[in-house]
Amino acid sequence: MTPIAFAARACALSLLSTTLAASAADPNALLPQSGRYETDDSWRQPVAPFRIADHTWYIGTARISALLVATPEGAIVIDGGLPQAKDMLLAHIRAAGVDPSDVRWLLTSHAHGDHAGPIAGLKRATGAQIAANAETATMLARGGTDDIHFGDDIAYPPAQADRLLQDLEVVSIGGMRLTAHFTPGHTPGSTSWTWTDTRDGKPLRIAYVDSVSAPGYKLIDNPRIPRIVEMYKGTFATIRALPCDLLLTPHADASGWTPENTKAPHPQPMTCKAYADAAEAKFDAELAKQRAAQ
Repeated sequence: MTPIAFAARACALSLLSTTLAASAADPNALLPQSGRYETDDSWRQPVAPFRIADHTWYIGTARISALLVATPEGAIVIDGGLPQAKDMLLAHIRAAGVDPSDVRWLLTSHAHGDHAGPIAGLKRATGAQIAANAETATMLARGGTDDIHFGDDIAYPPAQADRLLQDLEVVSIGGMRLTAHFTPGHTPGSTSWTWTDTRDGKPLRIAYVDSVSAPGYKLIDNPRIPRIVEMYKGTFATIRALPCDLLLTPHADASGWTPENTKAPHPQPMTCKAYADAAEAKFDAELAKQRAAQ
């Protein structure tokens, strides 16, 4: 590292430390940029954790979801957002009445840095185990580097999976049974999760459905992922068939959520079918555009 680069890095780290200290004093303060890539402020804006169902909490930011499933026998965290969200998540877990040491499992939707960024830090802080399919486990172990579409642009601290999941395998704790549904496309290891909670004395089938966008992806003759179109088409069909009384997504607004409004965070509920239909229409339009450009 050159002296100039070292000085720039030291300055960035100093700024990051100062901003983190300010965030600790004000739990609503905007999380800092990572210094590696820039993100929308809404992705880094903490919101007060709120209960979605009797055992399920939203603990993420205004536009990036992180979920806590809490039981008397332990808890599960699904996704975490950006790497710099770790301390916020630990504070939100405590605010939901759960000691971080009671978190038993860490799950993910997909292993991009804006969702799996703090998983390694959460594992160290809680002692929880990571469960993921083989594709996601490989991406986590690489810290997001050599991404098929983004290369090394969205790297984050690497994490080692403890349990490799198969499609439709269940991760359970305290009577809550979370089923993994492989929904490849946005990443090869993309995973959606379903479980049944309760609300107002009635069963509530929750579906946490992974992203299905294709931002800047090469859809035709992609040498790194030749069957990408087939993968997406299969995923759209899978999503439509999920048990889905309540839809949640890694980007909260993609399914009509505005978590910063904790009194009415879901003003525009969306079904899994509507989510898949809208995504497929966008995908087909992009595919037609790329075909026309050949």
